[in-house]
Amino acid sequence: MHSILNKPTVKAKVHQLMSQMTLAQKIGQMTQAERLSCTPTQAKEFHLGSVMCGAGSVPGNNELQDWLEMADSYFQTTTGTNHQSIPILLGVDAVHGHNNLIGATIFPHNIGLGAADDPALIKEIANVTRKEVLASGLDWVFAPNLAVAKNNHWGRFYESFSQSPDITRKYAANIINGLQNKLQAEGVIACTKHWVGDGATSHGIDQGDAKISWQELNNIHIAPYVSAIRSGAMTVMASFNSWNGNKCHGHHFLLTEVLKKQLQFSGFVVSDMNGIDYLSDDFYLSIAQGVNSGIDMFMLTENWPLFIQHLHSHVEFGTVSVSRINDAVRRILSVKLAAGLFEAPAPSKRKWANDRSFGSLKHREIARDAVRKSLVLLKNSDNLLPINKHARILVTGNNANNVGHQCGGFTIDWQGVSGNIHFPQATSVWHGIKKLAPNAILKEQLDTVNAKDHDLAVVIIGETPYAEGFGDIRDDDNLIIKAGSQINGQINVSEHYGCSTELKNLHPEGYSKIKKLTALKIPVVVVLISGRTLVINAELNESSAFVVGWLPGTQGQGISDVLFGDFDFQGKLSFDWPKTVEQNSPPLFPLGFGLHYSL
Repeated sequence: MHSILNKPTVKAKVHQLMSQMTLAQKIGQMTQAERLSCTPTQAKEFHLGSVMCGAGSVPGNNELQDWLEMADSYFQTTTGTNHQSIPILLGVDAVHGHNNLIGATIFPHNIGLGAADDPALIKEIANVTRKEVLASGLDWVFAPNLAVAKNNHWGRFYESFSQSPDITRKYAANIINGLQNKLQAEGVIACTKHWVGDGATSHGIDQGDAKISWQELNNIHIAPYVSAIRSGAMTVMASFNSWNGNKCHGHHFLLTEVLKKQLQFSGFVVSDMNGIDYLSDDFYLSIAQGVNSGIDMFMLTENWPLFIQHLHSHVEFGTVSVSRINDAVRRILSVKLAAGLFEAPAPSKRKWANDRSFGSLKHREIARDAVRKSLVLLKNSDNLLPINKHARILVTGNNANNVGHQCGGFTIDWQGVSGNIHFPQATSVWHGIKKLAPNAILKEQLDTVNAKDHDLAVVIIGETPYAEGFGDIRDDDNLIIKAGSQINGQINVSEHYGCSTELKNLHPEGYSKIKKLTALKIPVVVVLISGRTLVINAELNESSAFVVGWLPGTQGQGISDVLFGDFDFQGKLSFDWPKTVEQNSPPLFPLGFGLHYSL
């Protein structure tokens, strides 16, 4: 793919374009605004290089046609013959399918896909995501996340495939190839993130400090990027975290010396949303540090006009060189040319626009297969599983009939949603069970349960949706103060999800239901919906069978397919499962553990 970026024809066209561009046009190309803060007219006026749709930022009624109309309006305004015509890039967080858009196919989050350990499946998922993003007229996805998570307190733990770089490295090429697919109207531009070390922060603090050696950073956290870059990843997103006290958004060594020079990455680097804001107390100074460190395009929500104004000043005063500006713009234009955007018609007129495959049964079946392959069986006493389809089954639990909870964060909204209303054609775990077991009933309250009426119970429990720092688990807020004091710059603090990684403390209602049922001598199958590994000793001891469902997405029927034995368990833990809340204690179940019916 990088041969495309470096083709003589691409270089010649970039040179021609840049020879005609003013400084204002160049700085505009380095600017990415959030759609809610920037009209199509403004995008043209300021020559913006990109507009992005933040998680939960959706046009109109959030239907496919609304997205196409939005994409058309930006494209048509920024192209034409009456000004320097450079197509705008339209980006979106599509991290487990086209997850902002109602009706899209939503796949398991990365933690579940890591347990599947199936590179061919990963490429299928990337292919579906590509087609559904193209159907909405967008060009660029902020995926894949290649973080190697090391601490289950981290709110982005579910965005990591594994604690080991091996699975992530193995997946990277297939994701890039599946998304980009030779581009030229057939692919979307991929963005590997977050560069680098976000999975290694002390205490799992989101945007915290990775206090690790260069050897550990290189061998574990950089390793997956090598595979992605060799496969042609066109863009890389800088990370909010710091490495040994220095923020990655302002880290010249990591961004320029390592990524661009050592790894020979010839695409462009984009900041995370408002990522440079935290480099300094002074936004003006932050801009120079970010540009000079090697960031090429800046993802900004509302203060993008001020960014443009300040960057002009930096060039005038010589604190940012024209050569650095030219390097950034050259990279951005090369990606746009290599992606075929200069020859592309309006988004609604492209090959895959409004394609009937969007949200199709074929796509949903791939997601359902991904669910089946991701499930991990931790316990199966007396071979309670698979369940007899004619058994009298009591189904309960906070996550039994809630597709929003199954999907987790980065689904419809940034922090996710609750309920089923946003998910046409989706199946909750309960929906899946009911389709296969006519004698199953769903009960929210267990006060009137009679043991004589039920052969067994399936209790679906676990976490509710969260994203980024709002998913952090902290038992001591002083950790934030301590972490912030050791970082050169600011740290953005979010309200945390909870204070303990012990499920019984985090969500006591689940254990309460299990206990009520076992007290009635009803055998219990537990299905855990969770974005992280949790201490589950209490729930595990009370249950007869225990299944880790992760965050399966919209196709909950994949879980019932396996519970009833139509398919065997295939998933293996891609993380050690903790025995205690202490991070360094021996695991309850080791990496690679997973039971099967056939053994």
